[in-house]
Amino acid sequence: MLRSVILAASRSPRFERLVETAPYTRDVVRRFVAGTGTDDALRATRQLVADGLAVSLDHLGEDTVTAEQANAVRDEYLGLLGGLAQAGLTPAAEVSVKLSALGQRFDERLAREHVRAICAAATAAGTTVTLDMEDHTTTDSTLDILAELRKDFPGTGAVLQAYLRRTESDCRELATAGSRVRLCKGAYKEPESVAYQSAREVDKSYVRCLNILLSGAGYPMVATHDPTLIAIAEDRARWFDRAPDEFEFQLLYGVRPEEQARLAGAGHTVRVYVPYGTDWYGYLMRRLAERPANLAFFARALATRR
Repeated sequence: MLRSVILAASRSPRFERLVETAPYTRDVVRRFVAGTGTDDALRATRQLVADGLAVSLDHLGEDTVTAEQANAVRDEYLGLLGGLAQAGLTPAAEVSVKLSALGQRFDERLAREHVRAICAAATAAGTTVTLDMEDHTTTDSTLDILAELRKDFPGTGAVLQAYLRRTESDCRELATAGSRVRLCKGAYKEPESVAYQSAREVDKSYVRCLNILLSGAGYPMVATHDPTLIAIAEDRARWFDRAPDEFEFQLLYGVRPEEQARLAGAGHTVRVYVPYGTDWYGYLMRRLAERPANLAFFARALATRR
């Protein structure tokens, strides 16, 4: 119920204005978002890489409705990749891209052109791109674009969401040599016809999908903060004789940093998903929906007076 309320708030312009104008919101956002510009993203990346962590950078923004906005997102990623290469932060840092931000919802051809340009820039910078997954209505389009990109950019990664009923089948399709797959739970409000609704069902699906990916020939990227699922992933990796460089853990910027350090200290590759940009509201609300325990932290911070 709480998750549904938070997701509903994420689509409310009125609540967005309330959050944006609340005292000290900026301090809360800073925990989960690296900043608003490229320099902020590079600064956060330098620190994380210095701490022995890998990084995936996401420029926030999903409400792209014009070609001009899509062009601006493409240019932001091209500039970011140039900055990462110049700073010597590749291949430790890669980028994550939402196709909707490149125009997928109103001009799929334009989105394909833009993401291809980003993949070419990533290759030139010595790194890779992962295509973020969004709500279920875009899944087929995103996977079609992934298949096309991998012909020329085989390192392009995919994201699969365990709460979707179709994901076990998608895992089997993508658990192939050279395929990079980030497995997450999923954070969009989806109908029961396409998605599991209870946390228990989602967790069970996550484990089934994890087994498929770890037993396959691809490179699984285990994206979860759930202590139980992390422990299961460590156990399953040993069961399937996965060496530390044959899979990785992924955790969100600002969430469970001690666990990030523990996993890295145990010899695992740990990649931190680092968002930046001005369109932080929808991202923040989905993070709260994924882990409602964060809501108490957020509420305390908004109520603080100095």
